Amino acid sequence: MSMTETIKLYDRDAYAIEFEADIISCEPNKADDKQFDIILNQTLFFPEEGGQSPDMGILGGYRVVDVQIKNGVITHTVDISAGDCCEAEKEAGKQITGNEFEPKKVELAAGVHVHGKIDWQHRFYNMQQHSGEHIFSGIVHRRFGFENVGFHLSDSVVTMDFSGVISPEDIADVEHEVNVAISKNIPIEVTYPSRDELAQMEYRSKIEIEGQVRIVTVPGYDVCACCAPHVKRTGEIGMLKVMNYQNYKGGVRISILCGFRALEAFRQKCDIISELMGIFTTNQEAIVDNVTKLKAVNQSLKSELGTAKSALLDYKVAEFPADTDNAVLFEDGIDTNTARNCVNGLVEKYSGFSAFFIGNDEAGYSFIIGSKNADCNTVAAALRNKLGARGGGKPVMVQGSVKAAKSEIEEVLKEVL
Repeated sequence: MSMTETIKLYDRDAYAIEFEADIISCEPNKADDKQFDIILNQTLFFPEEGGQSPDMGILGGYRVVDVQIKNGVITHTVDISAGDCCEAEKEAGKQITGNEFEPKKVELAAGVHVHGKIDWQHRFYNMQQHSGEHIFSGIVHRRFGFENVGFHLSDSVVTMDFSGVISPEDIADVEHEVNVAISKNIPIEVTYPSRDELAQMEYRSKIEIEGQVRIVTVPGYDVCACCAPHVKRTGEIGMLKVMNYQNYKGGVRISILCGFRALEAFRQKCDIISELMGIFTTNQEAIVDNVTKLKAVNQSLKSELGTAKSALLDYKVAEFPADTDNAVLFEDGIDTNTARNCVNGLVEKYSGFSAFFIGNDEAGYSFIIGSKNADCNTVAAALRNKLGARGGGKPVMVQGSVKAAKSEIEEVLKEVL
């Protein structure tokens, strides 16, 4: 039986917080027996669509953990084990809607009338990001003719994949123009043109759209087909900051943040800089020089330490009895190349197995085992069977790792060496 499409209340008013609806269907979630999938006759919850994460909030007193859409039907996944109205959010001091929490739970069943509230902060932050992205993509399209061929808006990052490479200087210019547009506080228009009107329009769209097309316009900057909620005026975006960019699939991937999420990112960076200023007892301008010098000193010390450890290994190797067939070393803080070179040297000297175990009892050990005359896989198999070691290789040399104490490894080696 086909299900009637869900009425999208968020299209009517992106700023509405609470709504009433009837449960059309309620089924246990196939992946989690503490969750239910609910279909309503109408909803304010925006589903995961168009590259954007879904709304969060409360439905019938239960936490909404996912919202999906298929063939126009929106499914809300609620978690019945979350406690009274999102206790985790209450403890963190977060407001679900900007109003009081919803304390009353209702029966989850078809035909039941239910009350819903969206997490307004989450919705508004997403609206800031998406509206900022439209302006950025519109300017890029106008200036360079590039299309936004990939868009992702999560709770922590917004990425845009453009069909051509944009220089760092041009990215900075676009960022500036976006913030000028934000400062103008331009009204953002949402329209539903007819097919004839649409045929005469110039607008951006990544896919061919069936049915009614929803057009979001930022006058002077962008016209784009879009299904998501947006702010009413550009000033509500607050600001846009490019966080990162990289060449990607013949074009460029640009990460941005807008509004309050950009503010939070800036606060975090300021905290990091302030902490580094305290550590180095210097001002902000000198931090990079201090870190560069520290890195050079660290590399020099690593080189000196490596030389000293190699000399120590040579000394330990020289102490092995001349009449032994097998040589086994346990050392911590040795790089793999040094250990491999050591094993290669031991193999030339001893007729049995030569083994190097790098690490400690707490973290476990990585190992390299070599031999000219015996099959090293027999040792690897014993370590695997007795201690759950991983790895393998050719008869002349095996490599792997094992989470065990040195004494346990030595017991296994006694049995096979």
